[in-house]
Amino acid sequence: MKFVNIKRYTLLFLVVLLFACNHKGKIGTAAKKDQRPNIVLIMADDLGYSDIGCYGGEVHTPNLDYLAGNGIRFRNFYNTSRCCPTRASLLTGLYNHQAGIGEMTASRSEDGYRGFITPNTVTLAEVLLAAGYHTAMSGKWHVSNTIEQPNAKEQMKWLNHQAVHPYFSPVEQYPVNRGFEKYYGNIFGVVDYFDPFSLVNGTTPVEKVPAGYYHTDAINDTAVSYIKTFSKEDRPFFLYVAETAPHWPLHALPEDIEKYKNTYTSGWDAIREARYQRMIQMGLIDPSTTKLSPRINNELSWEKNPTKEWDARAMAVHAAMIDRMDQGIGRIINALKETGELENTIILFLSDNGASPEDCARYGPGFDRPGETRTGEKIAYPVNKDMLPGAETSFASIGQRWANVANTPYRYAKEQSFEGGIRTPMIAFWPEGIKSKGVYSDYIGHVMDFMPTFLQLASARYPKTFHGNTITAYSGVSLLPALKGEDKTQYRSLYNEHYKARYVRDGEWKLVSLSGDTTWRLYKITADESEVNDLAKQYPDVVKRLAAQWQNWAITHNVFPKPKN
Repeated sequence: MKFVNIKRYTLLFLVVLLFACNHKGKIGTAAKKDQRPNIVLIMADDLGYSDIGCYGGEVHTPNLDYLAGNGIRFRNFYNTSRCCPTRASLLTGLYNHQAGIGEMTASRSEDGYRGFITPNTVTLAEVLLAAGYHTAMSGKWHVSNTIEQPNAKEQMKWLNHQAVHPYFSPVEQYPVNRGFEKYYGNIFGVVDYFDPFSLVNGTTPVEKVPAGYYHTDAINDTAVSYIKTFSKEDRPFFLYVAETAPHWPLHALPEDIEKYKNTYTSGWDAIREARYQRMIQMGLIDPSTTKLSPRINNELSWEKNPTKEWDARAMAVHAAMIDRMDQGIGRIINALKETGELENTIILFLSDNGASPEDCARYGPGFDRPGETRTGEKIAYPVNKDMLPGAETSFASIGQRWANVANTPYRYAKEQSFEGGIRTPMIAFWPEGIKSKGVYSDYIGHVMDFMPTFLQLASARYPKTFHGNTITAYSGVSLLPALKGEDKTQYRSLYNEHYKARYVRDGEWKLVSLSGDTTWRLYKITADESEVNDLAKQYPDVVKRLAAQWQNWAITHNVFPKPKN
């Protein structure tokens, strides 16, 4: 009997010893806090290059301005011109075609166009989770094959919250199955801000939202709750906050719209010129290399615009949505301060593409756009601008001319490979790691650079295989030299393709074409950042060389279907 008790207590002692070693490091001593930085990555949706205050905009963004004033603003940072392709590239460190999302989320057989993040990838969350980080995400996912119901009537019932189905995409493609321990947000790309479609918590559909719900607030408040939870532990955390603002529909709270009710009554040209001058004054751009590009659809003057009231209101709602996003980012910053995590947290903020020129009213209801509210009120798609935007019962967008303003001073907008579609504001803030404050960086960065950057920050390993799949080597380059102020003159080749819009940037040159026009245009991008002077006829040899270079990249990066055996 005594022998049995000795065995029992010996076993108990070993269990306690093992527990103590795992949780204290050494018996009786507290474990040393992990010194690796927390990482908070915040991405706006369809935000223009000059929309926020610290990039020249008139929108009130004191919290983003604070991050910029105490961190670094990048002048030459790039996305991939559209929502889901940028998210695929950002999450994997690859060009988006390598990660399976060359266009949107429709399921196709070609490797570059599968419509979801494919098994040859690892996400930032998967890599950081394996390295000992907590991982969480709030907001827009939009990198999985979206499920539709068998007919339009059933799909509309689902969109209008009159029917419930268990999943909005294959569940194995959800964030919590791609490395995120926690997730709250929308699986589809477009949402009603007052009652979002495709809303989930983990993998569970959120069937009802409370009264007074506004999605931007929910995304940011969820991020705050994750910070408060994770800060209680010694492990660092990675938090991906994928804002939906200011993507259409134009939905904002009345008190936020009120702030901007008179801001845009002076019209497109006046606002654009004012932004351009502020950008020059703050040293963000050099007027000798960055002109104010020709306005899109400049045949109509503001003075002769028959829908001035509607257009001024549309941009006011756009501004209100950005303002509300900034308020939420302020709560994230405060949560980091209150928990003692701010000093050793790197916060990165950027946009997934340029502002959207789309007229979403012309789309009408369907796929991810509801026809009525949960309570049965009809939702208007005001093609004729006969209903002011802002409320839940209207689906509208700012359109081409205001998008051009939002992307000041660059040409074109979302979807295109011109600078207005691909150049993003990017702010890096890290009190313990960034020594120079309130400075600009000319480092040429890209969303795929977050993977190698986070690998270094976390001392993490990028795997060759994962869950039995061979993993494609990442394409990005670490941003740490830029964060440390070591970014010297840098020449880098970058590429893009989206719905046949293309570019290659190599050294001082950029070769680019529009989605609706395959004609190559050539710009000396270091001297003509607004892409005003096409030099294709003057330098045919450069066009030929860069076109061949782009072609080779396209063949090797899944832009073209692979030949069948």
